[in-house]
Amino acid sequence: MSTEKLYIEKELSWLSFNERVLQEAADKDVPLIERIRFLGIFSNNLDEFYKVRFADVKRRILINQERGGNDNSKHLLTKMQTKALKLNERFDELYAELIRDMARHGIFLVNEHQLSSSQQKWIKKYFGKKVLPYITPILLREDIDILQFLKDEYAYIAVELRQIEQSQYALIEIPTDHLPRFVMLPEQKDKQRKTIILLDNIIRYCLDELFSGFFDYDELKGYAMKVTRDAEYDLNYEVENSLIEQMSEGVSQRLTAMPVRFVYEREMPEQMLSFLCNKLQISNYDSLIPGGRYHNFKDFINFPNVGREYLENNSLPPMQCADFIGFANKFDAIKAQDILLHYPYHTFEHISDWVRQASFDPKVTSIKINIYRVAKDSRIIRSLIDAVHNGKQVTVVVELQARFDEEANIEWSKVLTEAGVHVVFGVPGLKIHSKLLLISRRENDEIIRYAHIGTGNFHEKNALIYTDFSLLTADPELTKEVRGVFDYIETPYRPIKFHHLIVSPRNSRKQLYHLIDSEIANAQQGNRAELTIKANNLVDKGLINKLYEASSAGVKIRMLIRGMCSLVAGIEGISNNIEIISIVDRFLEHSRVIITHSNGEPQIYISSADWMTRNIDHRIEVATPIRDKRLKQRIIDIINLHFTDTEKARWIDKEMSNQYVLRDNQDKVRSQVAIYDYLKSIEKQTKNQKRKQHDANT
Repeated sequence: MSTEKLYIEKELSWLSFNERVLQEAADKDVPLIERIRFLGIFSNNLDEFYKVRFADVKRRILINQERGGNDNSKHLLTKMQTKALKLNERFDELYAELIRDMARHGIFLVNEHQLSSSQQKWIKKYFGKKVLPYITPILLREDIDILQFLKDEYAYIAVELRQIEQSQYALIEIPTDHLPRFVMLPEQKDKQRKTIILLDNIIRYCLDELFSGFFDYDELKGYAMKVTRDAEYDLNYEVENSLIEQMSEGVSQRLTAMPVRFVYEREMPEQMLSFLCNKLQISNYDSLIPGGRYHNFKDFINFPNVGREYLENNSLPPMQCADFIGFANKFDAIKAQDILLHYPYHTFEHISDWVRQASFDPKVTSIKINIYRVAKDSRIIRSLIDAVHNGKQVTVVVELQARFDEEANIEWSKVLTEAGVHVVFGVPGLKIHSKLLLISRRENDEIIRYAHIGTGNFHEKNALIYTDFSLLTADPELTKEVRGVFDYIETPYRPIKFHHLIVSPRNSRKQLYHLIDSEIANAQQGNRAELTIKANNLVDKGLINKLYEASSAGVKIRMLIRGMCSLVAGIEGISNNIEIISIVDRFLEHSRVIITHSNGEPQIYISSADWMTRNIDHRIEVATPIRDKRLKQRIIDIINLHFTDTEKARWIDKEMSNQYVLRDNQDKVRSQVAIYDYLKSIEKQTKNQKRKQHDANT
């Protein structure tokens, strides 16, 4: 038996994933503006890492200290900090490189020291009219509690007002919720250049405008800083408190939670840094990171392209699904055959319009839907409210504990309730992460049900960048079980069995083990045995051990894991039959798929669940079989295209080296573009077939 390490810590694996994001920012084949946006994605990811992963490890250390116990968490925290600091150093190098590259393309990101006289005048006017109304400095007195007002998602400028040997400090919040972070400066005559300045630097340039007349000082300097807080919260489960009240209280706890990371400008004076660390109660287990003069780089996700079109990715506009052509409405199309949508290649408009049609269709009697994350201006929510006004029975299961969307979902639940929608908050202790929609329709004195079972949220904007599958079906066996999931959510104490759907926490672990065991049995009988798995994360040790068992038995296993992966591929005698790749590209790989060989009759499931303990045992998740042979082959083809990727695929190995998959003597394949072309060809072929049928019938 090998003595090699069998599991990679999920936190270190997550940092390795974010390193792949940083690789995209470093890739010179990626258009320049997209590279800058990848810096924003990296920064946003790292913020969440500290709020969730880092904070969790810190919490474990403190709990163990209280109990007098000891574990490996301190050592893990050190490794996390070391890796994160290394990634931050690489980030700073790339940022400087990209600023230089932009200048070569006539785009200049300037600071307050690089302004012409005309730009200086313009900025002072802009500050007075646009910025000043949103700025109120907070004076840092000795008795002030910074933690009561310092916001988690914001960058600040810490100001030192110095007079002789005395200093006093103030904090200025950069008001990016009211104003753009990136401000275009007026073009200068006879110069072919675009000039952008950050809101931070406008404030720095105008500090004197803000403080003069109120304070005496000889010198005025500002330094960037940012705090990241623990995102966890405790819920007070008291009978007299509604779940909405409990969640509102929980979210407010997060707003005043203890910091886990303090990022500050390297040039910040030692005395100011010491003062702030003391006020923020920074502990030995928190991450204290010296950085540059800009924080909250997540805003760079929306960095504007003010240059040529080639500085961004070529457009891949979402396409219409031809399976809907020739039908009077969406219901007739779905009744004719199962339909598979794949975002962002297909437009999410099909789903929005289907719910819109259901809202006024006289045959529709009821609509049930899960809401985990939705867009701020959700067409689906509007249609559900319209459905109530049209006399439909509408049930919306709102997951109030969707991390970082709690406040939005609390508000949506209030809006829906006030409109007359039956709002359900689900099963205590279980997050509802399934992606279900069930529409009941009276047709010829019979109730026919139509279902959506998907891998992604009902979120119009996410559907433009997240890859997800949606199965639309009128299959009575599947729709009956979708109805059963909604019944389970509303009455979890009632016994219920699922024969076709894989539903967490009812039968997921058992069914996933069964799928793997079936391939193990095939291998042991000398038959071809294969498993293909696509997921965001693989960290559940029970499933990992079962995959090790399968590999040892001779099952060939291919996996496409975007994010965390605790399984170690390539261990002789244990996992040498397993290969794992990750793809990071213009779209975020989000769909979950399971394909078993099954002696030449593949079983295929699409799922809302990742291979994590929380998704298998502590959430309501749903996977559905794909029964239509045409759609099964389509998913197989799409997954196979991923495994031919020679541009964006990386090996996931025990060293977490993120080496690109190189295939010599082959044409370059960028799987996301290849999938777009593949689906476009299918839609074109389907349209032509329907046109021929129409011509033949007329």
